Order: sequence, then structure tokens, then C-alpha cells
Amino acid sequence: MIKFIDVTKIYDNNTFALKNVNLTIRKGDFAFLVGSSGAGKSTIIKMLFKEIEPTHGKLILHDTNVTNLNKNQIPFYRRKIGVIFQDFKLIPTLNVYENVAFALRVIGASTKDIKKKVPMALSLVGLSDKFRSFPSQLSGGEQQRVSIARAIINDPNILIADEPTGNLDPETAMGIMDTLDNVNKNGTTILMATHAKDIVDSMRKRVIAIENGTIIRDEIRGTYDNEY
Repeated sequence: MIKFIDVTKIYDNNTFALKNVNLTIRKGDFAFLVGSSGAGKSTIIKMLFKEIEPTHGKLILHDTNVTNLNKNQIPFYRRKIGVIFQDFKLIPTLNVYENVAFALRVIGASTKDIKKKVPMALSLVGLSDKFRSFPSQLSGGEQQRVSIARAIINDPNILIADEPTGNLDPETAMGIMDTLDNVNKNGTTILMATHAKDIVDSMRKRVIAIENGTIIRDEIRGTYDNEY
């Protein structure tokens, strides 16, 4: 589904962020991307979302080379990918229903589709009773659940999560992980960048460890520090 082929990223200050990375994320995977700050996790995430391009190498999605899309193609590419951020990125003046519906409105979805899909997404993340609430009226965990609903509303093949539990307490964070696990079981491929050792160790999913821009470990049922 996703392939990085000999991908290198060199930033303008001549810093190597990625060095000849070869990585395959298969359909249905739930993979954690771990490593210290500056290891290259964010570069991989940004490259997948087409915020940045490789200096060398190829990025393949669904057997199509998407390495250097033009600006007109990128919005259509991004519709195939859902993204969850650490800071939620909700629109404060819109209620829960409107925040989730916004992702459909920007692609021109019909009112009929919006009325059908938004309640389904909110039900999946356990927020059916909060649809009229505004972000300021929600807890951090609830706000993150809204962002998950928004990310999956377009039925993306791939969900990218960039430190989605970083601002949450441990109990709330595990609740978010249960939600993501359910999304994955429904067929969505998930790649999650995280520093949350307890979460990675407890879930025993695929773990891809990166250090100094190089993948140093890739385990099917791994732990954060390769302790077992």
C-alpha cells in the first residue's frame, strides 16, 4: 500500500533527515513509528501528507508513484489519507457535527451524504451525544475523538497519526488507542508516530524504530525499546 524506496531527505541546512529509507506499510497494518526527537519520524509523516518531497528516492501509494505530484493533484491525493494531529486542529466556532462535516463539505459532498456519514463517524468514536457541543466544551480526549471522526469521515485507506496522545493523560490516551484499534479492525491502515512507550508496549503492534534518519528495527509484534 505504501512504499518508501531508497528515500533520502536533505533539508536546506544540509541536514540529513532520512537516509536511504526503504519501508513498506501493507494494507491493514497498524504500525508505530518510534524514535527520539529529530530521528526522522515527522519527516516521514510530512512526506506522506505531501508537505515535503524526497530529495532522492520514490514514494509509492497503491502501486502509483506519487513522489512529485503537482499542486493540482495534491488535494485529490490527500482525500485518500486521514490525518490526526497532537493539537486536534478543530475549528473553535463550529460544533462537533460541523467540525466533522467540514471535511466532507470541502470536497463537495452532498447534504444527503453528510447527514448519513457524520452520525456514523461520531458513533464509531463514541460521541453521538456530543454533536451539538463546541470544542471548548469538550475534554482533551473528546476533542481528539472528534479529530479522529473527521479524519475517517472520507473513508481513507490510510490514517496517519502524529503523536495523537501527546497532550492526553494515560487513561484518556488508552481510550483513544482503543478507538484507533477499532478503526484499524474496520480495515483502515494506520501509521502512528509516538513517544508513548506504555502504549506501544501494551498494544504489541508492528514497531518501526528510526534513528538518525535510518530505520534500525522493524518488528511485527514489537515493543518501544526492543526489551523482549
